[in-house]
Amino acid sequence: MTKPVLPLKEVVIRFAGDSGDGMQLTGDRFTMDTASLGNDLSTLPNYPAEIRAPQGTLPGVSSFQLHFADHLIQTPGDAPDVLVAMNPAAMKANIKDLPRGATIIVDADEFTTRNLTKVGYATNPLEDGSLESYDVHAVPLTTLTVAALSGLPLSRKDAERSKNMFALGLLSWLYHRPTEATENFLKAKFSKKPDILEANLIAYRTGWNFGETTEGFAVSYEIAPAKMAPGLYRNITGNIALAHGLIAASQLSGLKLFLGSYPITPASDILHELSKHKKFGVITFQAEDEIAAVGSALGASYGGALGITSTSGPGVALKAEMIGLAVMLELPLIVIDVQRGGPSTGLPTKTEQADLLQAMFGRNGESPVAVIAPSTPSDCFTIALEAVRISTTYRVPVFILSDGYIANGSEPWKIPDIADLPDLHVEFAKTQEGFLPYLRDPQTLARPWAIPGTKGIEHRIGGVEKADKTGEISYDPANHDLMVRARAAKVAGIQVPNLEVDDPSDDAEVLLLGWGSTYGPIASAVNALRENGNKVAQAHLKYINPFPKNLGEVLRKYPKVIVPEMNLGQLAMLLRAEFLKDVIGYNVVRGLPFTTSEIVEATLEVLNA
Repeated sequence: MTKPVLPLKEVVIRFAGDSGDGMQLTGDRFTMDTASLGNDLSTLPNYPAEIRAPQGTLPGVSSFQLHFADHLIQTPGDAPDVLVAMNPAAMKANIKDLPRGATIIVDADEFTTRNLTKVGYATNPLEDGSLESYDVHAVPLTTLTVAALSGLPLSRKDAERSKNMFALGLLSWLYHRPTEATENFLKAKFSKKPDILEANLIAYRTGWNFGETTEGFAVSYEIAPAKMAPGLYRNITGNIALAHGLIAASQLSGLKLFLGSYPITPASDILHELSKHKKFGVITFQAEDEIAAVGSALGASYGGALGITSTSGPGVALKAEMIGLAVMLELPLIVIDVQRGGPSTGLPTKTEQADLLQAMFGRNGESPVAVIAPSTPSDCFTIALEAVRISTTYRVPVFILSDGYIANGSEPWKIPDIADLPDLHVEFAKTQEGFLPYLRDPQTLARPWAIPGTKGIEHRIGGVEKADKTGEISYDPANHDLMVRARAAKVAGIQVPNLEVDDPSDDAEVLLLGWGSTYGPIASAVNALRENGNKVAQAHLKYINPFPKNLGEVLRKYPKVIVPEMNLGQLAMLLRAEFLKDVIGYNVVRGLPFTTSEIVEATLEVLNA
């Protein structure tokens, strides 16, 4: 008999297992298949903080959460509707996030006395009644996978590695995901390893067939495509969107793209992606350390290229002196900071927003830089274009403050029409009589970008203070004051769009103001609050230095302004200092993004106070 199919509007699935169980690959493939069906989606990968935690232990659990729907969504979901747990550690680490009635699919073979003891289970939760409020499916994934692959010349250990594909096949059947794309992916990935390819294909198909034939799953589910603007879409992560945005900016500006970088989690994917695109004139240099990386990027800018460096918070600290040099030389430089849990290397895979003040002030002396922040993974493409516009137009370093949530999360991205992209063409200084390297443009206050070796525009360069206009070494106190103020005025005068406020009633008492990756949770919370009759407004800052010119007016309009941040109140501190507005900080630092319900509760407390 054909099993009934139930329609759903949305679902949140979390795959969890040991770091060697392939949960990131499983989640990524399920996401790609979901994207191809036209669902709106948002993902949250969660990696172990330890590089090689002991197998089957809580520190070694890796997970991948996917929220997909037939309508617009903003977050990867507050709590999973379905948890796929490959071992007891994965279940124990994640079950606290599950609502009552959630579905749990576990590999029953892994619930051995040894594995249970590793994570502190005194009894088997599959047998002691502690899971009776959940819909539990104890499936012998390992046994079924090994049995399906018994005809292949593989050891039992190698056969067991394919059980994630069994789980993927089962979930693909359960939610009617297409199989062709994943099979083609496996054929490409393992084309030179025919036995491994066949094992993964068999396991994947066996998982699908198990769902179709077992009595354990009485129904399957369908989620219709979301209504989205017409166009060509692809699924994209924040790091990949940044890389593609930088390549597009390089082409639009006519500048060679040079990335000087030192590998660091969670920014390394930018280096990996850019290194694949040499056909666009992209040059990537994996330096020996962070200082060499930023030095090479600044040298590239001096030579007339688009100099970029990517890192995370610890790397920014090491790059500080060279970024200060870029401020003094007044050359373009893009610094990408993919923020992570800190201040340490103990949480390299977790997300945080705690580098804002470091980006603003973390250099010697008065060294102002532009600071901008993407709000979603797909927004990283646009932010990359904006960073290049600002940096090349005003000859200033620009910080892009991404974070681990944006960098690794994914969502559908509508590929833009090339004709709609901005003109980023750059004019270099030309041969001329009486060239003055620090003669400023009256509109932007930028000095000329003079390429070394151009006849007739030879000039002095270096880290000692320059004389106004001539660029000669100067120790004159009045000149130093003049140049410091000129550099500050240049950054303060950067043209950025006004802040847009979403306030349908135009008389909301509370404004929710965010920056960076808080955009999705804030937007979802505002929608939930409005559905219950609460009048709330929302706005999101992409430009932090300088602030939008109308920001003070916006802050004055609303009696109460809540600023959710994954730090202890860094933007709130800047707003209080700049505008003397007593904003209300809502601050959580857990290495995890906000949930919608958290922001709803915090807002209701303010509304009811």
